[in-house]
Amino acid sequence: MAVAGGLDRTNQPIGIIFEEGTYAEFSFSHTNPNVSGTGLFTGTEFDETAGRFSSFGFGFKTDLTEQLSLSFIYDQPFGSDIRYEGSPATTELGGTTAISDSSSYTAVLRYKFDENFSAHAGLRAQQAGGQIDLRGVAYGGVNGYSVNLDKTFGFGYLVGVAYERPDIALRIALTYNSAITHEFDTTETLNGAPLAASTSITETDTPQSVNLDFQTGIAKDTLLFGSIRWAEWSAFKIDPDVFTGIVGSGLVELDDWTTYTLGVGRRFNENWAASISYTYEAPQDPLVSPLAPTEGQRAWTLAAIYTLDDIEITTGLRYTRPGDAMPETGTPDVARANFTDNDAVTLGVKVGYKF
Repeated sequence: MAVAGGLDRTNQPIGIIFEEGTYAEFSFSHTNPNVSGTGLFTGTEFDETAGRFSSFGFGFKTDLTEQLSLSFIYDQPFGSDIRYEGSPATTELGGTTAISDSSSYTAVLRYKFDENFSAHAGLRAQQAGGQIDLRGVAYGGVNGYSVNLDKTFGFGYLVGVAYERPDIALRIALTYNSAITHEFDTTETLNGAPLAASTSITETDTPQSVNLDFQTGIAKDTLLFGSIRWAEWSAFKIDPDVFTGIVGSGLVELDDWTTYTLGVGRRFNENWAASISYTYEAPQDPLVSPLAPTEGQRAWTLAAIYTLDDIEITTGLRYTRPGDAMPETGTPDVARANFTDNDAVTLGVKVGYKF
């Protein structure tokens, strides 16, 4: 589980394709963010701006032949739950909200050329939708603007390669995830009044990304692991027709993000193992969209793994420190609030079963 780049929640994992034999897993996590800030002009306290959220996941993998395997993966990769407290008439951003969610259904084929090299590729169906409300005096003439983006499906793909050395538990996997285009039926209103005679179409791309995952044994029963993920969030635009025509720009402007994770795992006996890892995103421009009011992150994750026969149960605790940021509006950009010293706690569990 992650809260990367403000919207990235799962990092689109495909690790299940490397499980042996037939295998299934279920996962659940719950995140409690503490993201608060202060208005720079009115001094309004915007408490608990980011809402709590839960994520579900499922995966299944089976071998079709000695060389070819098939996996199905369900995850909820992207999402937002932002709500600013306060009056839209007297505070900078009071009443502003950004609520969105997504679900992805992925089928992956993996072909093993030999003991060391393999390739994988798959198709992904992704559903997404959301609602954005701009409120507060910082929005001037569009204070009271709302847009509803009806849920719709988009389709994409993934391709990758992997190199393994089973004798030292080495695996390096590189995966490219394509961008996915969504065409949302769009309804725009201002203070509740429709801004167009009928719905329009807003075309939005969820970001393309590259994941590099690696692991290697460094001592008996000890594993070093990590990942690097790059996601092109700068290409994620929400530009409804009427709003863009009035303002001259879109609703969202984000930076590309690179997320680094490094950890170590240790097996203590045939039943128990544990791991600890550190995740880092470098802060960039402190002026951010009010719809994603954090910048960068540092996170520490502890996990315990219990194995009994064919069942493996993993429980995890993650503590995240998002970077400080200043939500801005206007052209040129004007900072409207200051968000500092925030954090989030995530609890998760995964149950895997080998058939």
